[in-house]
Amino acid sequence: MDKIVSLAKRRGFVFQSSEIYGGLNGCWDYGPLGVELLNNVKQAWWRTMTLRDDIEGLDASILMHPRVWEASGHVANFTDPMVDCKSCKARYRVDVLMEELSVKKKKDVLRGLFPQEFAGQLQDEKVLEEFTQRISTDETIAQVIQTLVPCPNCGNKATFTEARQFNLMFKTFVGPVEDTNSVVYLRPETAQGIFVNFLNVLNASRQRPPFGIAQIGKAFRNEINTKNFLFRTREFEQMEMQYFVKPGDEDTWFEYWREARMKWFLDLGMKPEKLRWHKHEKLAHYAKAAFDIEFEFPFGWGEVEGIHSRTDFDLSRHEEYSGKSMKYFDDQTKEKYTPCVIETSIGASRSFMAFLTAAFDEEMAATGEGGEEMRTVLRFHPKLAPMKGAILPLVNREGMDEQARVIARDLQKYFRVFYDDSGAIGRRYRRQDEIGTPYCFTVDSQTLLDQTVTVRDRDSMRQERIAADQIKSYLFDRVAG
Repeated sequence: MDKIVSLAKRRGFVFQSSEIYGGLNGCWDYGPLGVELLNNVKQAWWRTMTLRDDIEGLDASILMHPRVWEASGHVANFTDPMVDCKSCKARYRVDVLMEELSVKKKKDVLRGLFPQEFAGQLQDEKVLEEFTQRISTDETIAQVIQTLVPCPNCGNKATFTEARQFNLMFKTFVGPVEDTNSVVYLRPETAQGIFVNFLNVLNASRQRPPFGIAQIGKAFRNEINTKNFLFRTREFEQMEMQYFVKPGDEDTWFEYWREARMKWFLDLGMKPEKLRWHKHEKLAHYAKAAFDIEFEFPFGWGEVEGIHSRTDFDLSRHEEYSGKSMKYFDDQTKEKYTPCVIETSIGASRSFMAFLTAAFDEEMAATGEGGEEMRTVLRFHPKLAPMKGAILPLVNREGMDEQARVIARDLQKYFRVFYDDSGAIGRRYRRQDEIGTPYCFTVDSQTLLDQTVTVRDRDSMRQERIAADQIKSYLFDRVAG
């Protein structure tokens, strides 16, 4: 992970936010290559979701009426139990403390919490995980943590405060007066903007269930402990789609979207062994079923996308709190019903990190002098690669550089390509490997004779010659697909 983070900064993928002032924990800036990769991830998702008959797009406001978050349950339930160390003043989420404990320590804590239930089940890993999840909401956890869990920062025991609930939503005010009547929240998810616009989109688009609404947008969560680079941050982008179906059909569509979303990752170059399903045994109050797609990061398995069967909870709650009917009337069958919802929810920044991690590779490769050296390469799918190609004059003389610039300017009308004439050609290839550029086109002396260029493939390092006027179609075939 350290190598990936170092590469991300050195090559302009990701920078620490406000770095010259010491940085702001949990916030990150996307550099020149990072913003290209992030946009390519979002575009790949958007095209997959919306280039079909049954899904419409939306861009809802970040600030919404505060009653939205009361109806959704975020005001009452979007909390985490926290403890503070009295000795060093460090603050921790209770569930994070448990994650970092050894299996033996977890068993000690759970044995203290649930002496009867946990007896005789200590060897069952699924039971261990289930009980570990339960303790994050158990009111007596602080008492057990006090005696068994040392502070990760200072190492002292019996120094934690009692657990307190912290709401994860950022709060701000609308208007000049900061009082309870002007409180609004920065949205912690984009889904609610879709739900409150359900009827607007339905009527404007003349859709009928089953149909979906897709949205990409910023969300904010006041995470007390951010960690693992982009995995858990305070500001991030979500790519969410809510699919509205007739009650009774939700199980069929749930399985459809599970298959479709896993396929999306595989089609963009993820290796099957790096992905797995995680079934939620403990469901949220609104859910009928829930699965996560998990990716194997260097620090372990982590969620990259959730597929949830949300029943009719969301629309029913907004109907209750707003007083407006959220039901759909089918003019063909004369039925009126509240649709059930299948949700696909993926973090743009977290999937960015997954694709960056999956692409990272190091291997020994031959040098031009007959030796070997370590080659760092990002094996992005061409659709995701920040730069689709590099145009390289072999030398800066005999007109090679002028012709290379002409080719680059023409390609830049259609693709992000990079022109590089600095240094030995082998070093330039290595620089492009390190940022994931799939194809390098070299203008050499033969180009001046027959208008062909050398194409070098990033992954295989094989080279072939093609006509210079075929470069555009060559890239369209491989990048646009």
